Amino acid sequence: MQLGLVGLGKMGFNMRERLRAGGHEVIGFDPRPEVSDVPSLAALAEALPAPRMVWVMVPSGEVTRQTIAELAGVLESGDLVIDGGNSRYTEDGRHAELLGEKGISFIDAGVSGGIWGLTEGYGLMVGGSDEDIARAMPIFDTLRPAGDPADGFVHAGPVGAGHFTKMVHNGVEYALMTAYAEGYEMLAAEDLVRDPQAVYQAWTNGTVVRSWLQQLLAKALKEDPDLANITGYTDDSGEGRWTVEEAIRLRVPVPGIAASLFARFLSRQDDSPTMKAVAALRNQFGGHAVQRISESG
Repeated sequence: MQLGLVGLGKMGFNMRERLRAGGHEVIGFDPRPEVSDVPSLAALAEALPAPRMVWVMVPSGEVTRQTIAELAGVLESGDLVIDGGNSRYTEDGRHAELLGEKGISFIDAGVSGGIWGLTEGYGLMVGGSDEDIARAMPIFDTLRPAGDPADGFVHAGPVGAGHFTKMVHNGVEYALMTAYAEGYEMLAAEDLVRDPQAVYQAWTNGTVVRSWLQQLLAKALKEDPDLANITGYTDDSGEGRWTVEEAIRLRVPVPGIAASLFARFLSRQDDSPTMKAVAALRNQFGGHAVQRISESG
């Protein structure tokens, strides 16, 4: 099958390689000429025979909106666009409508797997019509992990369902990573525990908390036992925030996901204004001691 792939960053580049290894003809476009197969989106459309299929793998937000708008101008009726980036699901309806005015179909695809997807396969959560999903299945089958399709692929529902599912996936990921990290800190704080890395390594098999993320933490601790080469500053890419916002809309309690998001905010503060205010209040109402910043420092 022939596919156009827009965006050849960490994920897109490896997806192109996996698809080519699976026998597909993939023509990639990226603003960086050293990795791009064609010089423009218009050239990409010209290189693909109709009906075309184009997978968009670019940063969410304005870049995705501009890319889909430009594709609407160079593609034709009967073509299909798949947004595989981390777009917010509320964008999908607008993208489907914009493309639909030209007779172009749309699928939203949540993609998980990161840099390991090239060899391990990508977990796929897609939204769209049955007809469009069936049309793209040869691509999905090559990208997903080997084995039972149900263990790595889901047609979650109509347009929007794929990205909604991926949003929740990433919210769960936030909470899982925080739980594993808190466990590591507790093990490291207790003198009775000789080697926290060995504990996480042992949890790899037979335990109820074993998972790929747990294995990755064991790997990270083996490479840097005290995590001395990195700081605790942790960004968030948006999906965790969106998960909490949607949970509020749906009146679904997500305390673990919310706490993990706020922990990332806290990681970016050298000194918490909130806790400084709490210390000041304790001093004001009860005369409790506070730690003063040295005037000489």
